[in-house]
Amino acid sequence: MLSRGPAKKVTIYVNEDTRHHMDSLWSALLHFLRSRSVAGATVLRPVAGFGAHQALHSMDQEERMEHMPIRIEFIDSAERVHEILPSLYDMVEDGVIEVQDTRIVKAAVKGRKPPARTPHREISAPAKLIRIYLGEADKHGGEPLYDAIVKRLLMMEVAGATVYRGMFGYGAKRHKHREGFLISRDCPIMISVIEQPSRLDEILDAVAPMMQDGLIVISDVESHRFVHALPPDTTEEDSDTNASPTAR
Repeated sequence: MLSRGPAKKVTIYVNEDTRHHMDSLWSALLHFLRSRSVAGATVLRPVAGFGAHQALHSMDQEERMEHMPIRIEFIDSAERVHEILPSLYDMVEDGVIEVQDTRIVKAAVKGRKPPARTPHREISAPAKLIRIYLGEADKHGGEPLYDAIVKRLLMMEVAGATVYRGMFGYGAKRHKHREGFLISRDCPIMISVIEQPSRLDEILDAVAPMMQDGLIVISDVESHRFVHALPPDTTEEDSDTNASPTAR
């Protein structure tokens, strides 16, 4: 089972018509990885490519279609990769094996049962309220800036963030922004974030470089988090990670 943290990504390049005993090599590799309980593997068939022989192979060249490149990818722990790599080396007599250091930031487990529902309780603590003001038309990497900021906060496992869309407002440039009939006219956007004081610098370092024009306001607040009582095998820290606080 994969878990968050350092890992290895392995990419294997072979030709589609390369054989391994009575089976195609790519199929034999996939069955081998499955038999060794690798977390998961993907087989990709490109539309075109060339290799060491410099011969171009593509889907529109009928005489070379069977010699198309195949790419197999999987990610697992360094221990598991080191364990199975010698066998992969023996199987891939004509091809390329690439191993890269990577990091798993999210490992979802399908079918995990939620903890039993129990009576809730209140957890109070000092917190920081971060308000991020920007325009609806602001962009970052080709997508709305507010969307990019929320995605970044989600990847950082910030406790929670809420996006508010204003109807009418103006900023430092004294330009009025309002909601028009049928279409918007760069309405004001506010993102509200509440987190532990210890994470303030981390959040600012991530969000500030994404903004070209806007405002970030920070306030000291007291958070009151209402959570279900913890099961016997769960720590309070685990519960706090997934709960979003309410400021007062």
